[in-house]
Formats: sequence, structure tokens, C-alpha cells
Amino acid sequence: MSDQKKQSTRDGFGQGLVEAAQKNPQIVGLCADLTESTRMEAFAKAFPERFIEVGVAEQNLAGLAAGFALAGKVPFAASYACFHPANSWGVIRSSICYSNLNVKIVGGHAGLVTGADGATHQSLEDIATMRVLPNMTVIVPCDAEEARKATLALAEHTGPVYLRTSKYDILPLTTPETPFQIGRAVTLQSGSDATIIACGSLVSEALFAAQKLAQQNISVRVINMHTIKPLDWEAVLLAARETKAIITLEDHQAVGGLGSAIAEVLAQSRLRPAFHSMGVADSFGESGTAAELLEKHHLTAPHIVTQLDVLLHA
Repeated sequence: MSDQKKQSTRDGFGQGLVEAAQKNPQIVGLCADLTESTRMEAFAKAFPERFIEVGVAEQNLAGLAAGFALAGKVPFAASYACFHPANSWGVIRSSICYSNLNVKIVGGHAGLVTGADGATHQSLEDIATMRVLPNMTVIVPCDAEEARKATLALAEHTGPVYLRTSKYDILPLTTPETPFQIGRAVTLQSGSDATIIACGSLVSEALFAAQKLAQQNISVRVINMHTIKPLDWEAVLLAARETKAIITLEDHQAVGGLGSAIAEVLAQSRLRPAFHSMGVADSFGESGTAAELLEKHHLTAPHIVTQLDVLLHA
């Protein structure tokens, strides 16, 4: 890992949006009264004539974004994930996805790592609700640099996209040279005994776990599955053929998210590696630090090590 300063994926989104807007004058920004927190503030200052503060009205946010897309613009519509897409899902479904409009939805402050803001603000269901929508692409970057590159990529992509961002500051896991392509997973560490497939803020925990397991002479492949939909089937099936066990790791409900998507791939193949999905076990979060909440829900490196040991020796 790099010794650079910690940043969040929301920081990378903010940087990427300004870069994308400098290249494409059709990009517009819309926000639901959370301009600073979503990191859309830099865009609003750089392009005030292309920015609209919608206020606390997430359904209106989605509707306006649909209208801008119909007018040929490339709208980025941002709020907290617990409000958007949670409160605006019906409009996203009927006004954006049904017509396959070119709208970029940004859900910030997602996951348990939102911390002290508490259960109401810790969106743990958004990957599931967005990946089920036809025409929707779902991206969950692992660090600020990947979020920056993802923002640039989805600005070029045609169609609805959901970008999930976090306030959780982590050290860089990727570099400007690390490839990013929508729908193509990135193998951050090779391994032959087991595979950890992770997304978002927990990719770092996957790498920590792999380092601990290496001390036990267990070789672990770590895959950063930044795109949940369309999923990289090739990377999943290759891991299933070449390693004995697969664990998925996400800051989201264990039902419906990354783990469910991987399970769907394995169920439709003839490959049967030992498999376990690690996420939030059918519960809401609560107030606490990110570290306390991840530990309580067994989503830290020591718990990953324990679970993988169980799978490999079952």
C-alpha cells in the first residue's frame, strides 16, 4: 500500500467530476442540499451556471436529472445513499431506467463506515436495490483514485449508472496507472489457495487479511470487484477454478449485494468452491466509529482470516 495521505471515495468523485466537466460542457450537476458532503462543491464553484441545488427533495432530484438527460445533457445527481436512491427509487425506476436515460446517480455516505451518523444514514441496501433495475450499471470504487477514474469513465458511458461513495478515509490501494474499466475486476494480489472478492471500503480489509494469511503460508487472491453490474463473470469463474475457497466482503447487507451476485454466478456454473458471503447479517447499523461497527459486524481482517480458515479446513 502507498504512504500517501488518506482520502475517501467521495473525494475522488469530486475531483473526477471537475475533470470530466472540463472535457465535456454537457455535464451538469444536481444536488439535494448536501453539496459539501457529497464533494460536489468543487464542481459548483467551478461551473456555477451548470449546477442546480435542488434542496431536500430527492424524488425531484431524480426527475430533474431525467429531464436534463432528455435535453441532451449528462446529469450527475448526488445525495446521501440513504436518501438517493432510497427515497427516489421509484422515479429512478420509471423515469430513468425504463427510458434508459443517461443519468449518473451518486449515493454518498454509504455503509457502516458512515459511523456516528447512525443507522438512518448508513445505507446498507443500495447495491441490492440498484442492481436489480434493468439498464442500471452499479459501481463501488475502493479508493479515491479509483473513484476519480470511475467518474471519468461513467461520464463517457451512455446509460444509467449508480456510483456508490463513502466518507471513509483510507490509504490509496490503486495508482493512476492501475487500469479501470467498467465491468472488469482488478486483481490486486495473486493467490492460489483462496480468493477474497471485495468492493468499496472493505477492499483494504481484504488485503490486510491476505497479508495475515500469507504468514500462515496460505496464498490468497484479492479481487477488487468495483463493478457489481455488469459483473465480471470471467474473474469469478477463474477464481473458482484456480482456488479452493471464495469469500466475498462488503459494507452492505449480505443479502442482495456483491455476495449474492457472486453466488448467482457460481450457482449457474459447474464449479463448487467453498463459499461464504461476509456482509451485514440482516440488521441495521447504529452510532459508533467505523472501526467499532466493522468489528461488531465481523467485517475486519481477523474475522476474515477465521472464516477463510474454516472454509479451507471444512
